[in-house]
Amino acid sequence: MAQQAQTKNGVVTQDSKSVKKSENGKHLEQKNKVFTRGHIGAVLGPLLAIIGYLIPIAGLAPEGHIMLAVMLLVCTWWITEPVPIPVTSLLGPVLCVIFGVATVSDALRSFANPIIFLFMGGFILADAMTVHGLDKRFSYALLSMKWVGSNPRRIFLAVGIATMLCSGWISNTATAAMMLPISLGLLGTIAEMMSKAGHPIDLKNYKYATGLMLITAYAASIGGVLTPIGTPPNMLMMGFLESMADIHISFFQWMIWGFVAMVIYFILAAFVVGRMFPPDVKEIKGADKMIAERRASLGPWTRGQKNTLIAFLVAVVLWILPGVVSMVFGSSSDQNTFLSSHFPESIVALIGAILLFLIPQGKGKPTLTWKEASQGVDWGTLILFGGGLSLGSLMYSSGLSSWLGDAIVAGLGGAPAQVALVVTFSVLTLVMSEVTSHTAATNMVGPLAITTAVSAGLNPIPVAVAVALSASLGFMLPVSTPPNAIVYASGYIPITKMLKAGVIIDIVGIFCITIPIVLLIVPAVIGI
Repeated sequence: MAQQAQTKNGVVTQDSKSVKKSENGKHLEQKNKVFTRGHIGAVLGPLLAIIGYLIPIAGLAPEGHIMLAVMLLVCTWWITEPVPIPVTSLLGPVLCVIFGVATVSDALRSFANPIIFLFMGGFILADAMTVHGLDKRFSYALLSMKWVGSNPRRIFLAVGIATMLCSGWISNTATAAMMLPISLGLLGTIAEMMSKAGHPIDLKNYKYATGLMLITAYAASIGGVLTPIGTPPNMLMMGFLESMADIHISFFQWMIWGFVAMVIYFILAAFVVGRMFPPDVKEIKGADKMIAERRASLGPWTRGQKNTLIAFLVAVVLWILPGVVSMVFGSSSDQNTFLSSHFPESIVALIGAILLFLIPQGKGKPTLTWKEASQGVDWGTLILFGGGLSLGSLMYSSGLSSWLGDAIVAGLGGAPAQVALVVTFSVLTLVMSEVTSHTAATNMVGPLAITTAVSAGLNPIPVAVAVALSASLGFMLPVSTPPNAIVYASGYIPITKMLKAGVIIDIVGIFCITIPIVLLIVPAVIGI
């Protein structure tokens, strides 16, 4: 029998025994699923690697042939996860050294890539915002604006906008986890209101509850496309472009097309979800009061919040300033050259992070302690970054990427047009990101996309951006992205509803938003 949701202080709760039973069942089901897939992958990965190595391949150097075997193993394990994904990312470079594809310095160099430190600094800044509640203060401020009020449609939009803007700067997962209690509180207010009116509702079968949960998850993924640090695929593709094609994309350049993509993606998601799961009330009585009370509970601005805001703004200004200077004075001006050489994005991220340890918040305590910072850094993601960048560069140096690029070009019937490459790799990335980690999907598809473009004599930037944007469009399944999994665990989203909404947004997003942006706006920004 389905458990009826209860409300307590405006927050949806359930019977603790039922929740425990449900969670145990979910853990057992998830354990069995991972057990089956992981053990199949544990056998299949080495088997594919051996087959790939033994099959004669004309035109592929011995190092490239070994690299092909390593990539077959790594990609299979990234998808099936017999061991954690970061561990697989370490295994790839280790095998390359053992089998003579690269020296140890070449294999591990990418783990010190500036991109790694850019994301590390971003993690620390985001962690400080979470520790001091700056993210909640921003979210409640947006939700308490006069235009929102108690209108359920406007609350729906405000939740989505707040989630989207936060996730442009902090982890998509952390943003979804932060916004989930807010959304649940709003649903609890609806349940109380309907119960008092004599029309009790089951939130598990309530359309608006499904819609509010979905927009919370989707907006967290959509906001990630705004900035390079918004989501791992953005950083990975920037790293691949720099290491494989010697092309640097600035923070400001990314934000131009990232902003356009974010806004249009959100309009699409809000329209689809809003139409599929509309509210059945014109006003959520008490919603504005609940938000006002939660905002008031934050109290006045603390010293830690002010310090964190200062460090964050310093980083943002220094990230954006070179792009503005380049537009005003020209990319070859002395001012732009000075800023680009002395304040590259990675150094700026570290400046912002270091400020958090230098600025005191009182009684000799820094704004952020090292213990707090180390807990906020996703070390697994950084290792996955390093492994992905390492394997991408080794594919290039071993000749494997060129061979694969030529093979793909030949398979497409000769030198393809830019649009054919963008469509092909956008769809491939989207499919891969639906069934595995979007970061792992980017690691697999990204190097192929760049080398195929180079082999076809095309600029690799558009297809690289296409891969990054497409990786953020995994909206169909709970396993597609962490935000999907977080809101799905609330119990208010039937899997069929997520699948139906996700399919529409994915298809329209790829063909009507991603591809036009990549083919029209990106070339205009970079001047090709």
